Amino acid sequence: MQRPLFIGSEIYRNSTYGSKHPLAIPRVSTVIDLCRAQGWLSSTNYRVSPCAKPSALEAFHTPDYIAALQQAERDQAVSDETREKYALGTLSNPVFPEMYRRPATAAGGSMLGAELIRDGGIVFNPAGGTHHGLANRANGFCYLNDPVLAILTLLNAGLDRIVYVDIDAHHCDGVEAAFRGSTKVRMISMHEGSRWPFSGTLDDDAGGAAFNLPVARNLNDDEFIAILDQLILPATASFDPQAIVLQCGADAVAEDPLSRLTLSNNAHWRAVASLRDMAPRLLVLGGGGYNPWSVARLWTGVWATLNKTAIPDLLNDKAQSVLEDLTWNRAAGKQPPRHWLVTLRDAPNHGEIRPELRADLHHIAERIS
Repeated sequence: MQRPLFIGSEIYRNSTYGSKHPLAIPRVSTVIDLCRAQGWLSSTNYRVSPCAKPSALEAFHTPDYIAALQQAERDQAVSDETREKYALGTLSNPVFPEMYRRPATAAGGSMLGAELIRDGGIVFNPAGGTHHGLANRANGFCYLNDPVLAILTLLNAGLDRIVYVDIDAHHCDGVEAAFRGSTKVRMISMHEGSRWPFSGTLDDDAGGAAFNLPVARNLNDDEFIAILDQLILPATASFDPQAIVLQCGADAVAEDPLSRLTLSNNAHWRAVASLRDMAPRLLVLGGGGYNPWSVARLWTGVWATLNKTAIPDLLNDKAQSVLEDLTWNRAAGKQPPRHWLVTLRDAPNHGEIRPELRADLHHIAERIS
């Protein structure tokens, strides 16, 4: 099998949702810089993401919505009617200069990734994972839904057993809406309970297509390993997937401001390593993540894990400089702890497996066949 491929673009380097938005931080560009600094990324394993054309996006999104999104980018403003109908120009989904081109590039990357693994292989598109986007409106920082578009690309290639795994702190409501009742796509989502979008309850099986596990705050690494071993891996294996799409959102780690989960990045890397060889095709996407250091370190470690590259105890000087140059206007960014600047790996967060989680895992295990 060929080496894993990384999909990126320079559009993410200077594009921002606005200074006060949670996504006003560098993410993909920092991952690219860290991987290059460590010697893990070169012209041989890097592909430039195309900007998806409207006709490609209309595989899932409605033509009127795509037209409205393009018009909003051109005008740099929206009418009250457009804001109400399409949720554009809101606090969550603001007007900004690349509001069509940036998400269309992320979607183009995920669709390209799906095409690249048509005959087998591994692709990482950290700009992807915008799992809240709906067919006819923006939703939860997501203008488009690239996981859905990638899965549709795989289905159109003739595959009929695809597993979508989502370990973002927030439930994948847009993906679930797209594939509710599907017999060809199995969705598995672990997410924080009692948190927006307040969907994905334990008993919501999306017409038989999904396994949803909402978890309590302060989820620790040992609890995640139990979820991986008792839900994610057996539910994946029992579907005998031809392809796996993993949304590897980085907002479930302890330092993230938009969740109350307390995983270390070791949990995500273990999931990547465990799923890596379970199907002949693997597409790994990014997703949430709102602390620039934790996102960059986690996704850089994902790339190392996909390549079976040992994660060093200390980064080289060039990579450390990349992390030292980051800034963040939250209090935690004023004096970042040393490990944010010199290493990728967090200290593990061990803890007990709470009885409530054990009960939920037992309940959901009865459905796995």
